Amino acid sequence: MYKNLDPILHTPLRLAIVSYLMAHSKASFKELKENTKATSGNISVQLKKLEEAGYLRIEKSFLDNYPLTQVALTKKGIKAFENYVEALKKYIF
Repeated sequence: MYKNLDPILHTPLRLAIVSYLMAHSKASFKELKENTKATSGNISVQLKKLEEAGYLRIEKSFLDNYPLTQVALTKKGIKAFENYVEALKKYIF
């Protein structure tokens, strides 16, 4: 693992999820699935890891009697992403 690169974010799917959430304040599970092209099971596992790290919060509710899972970054998650990008820049420049 590269020094200073957050191991929580340094996996393709978790990085894709957090990157998407940086551009969108909130996203549904379905929206993340469509945009990442990942399986439901894989997304669930990665969301749980991000939630356990305190990088995002998961809200479960119902919309028209259907389950609705929405995800949003926390301040800690935003800061972690910003730090990750800054660390990555050191390898590029």
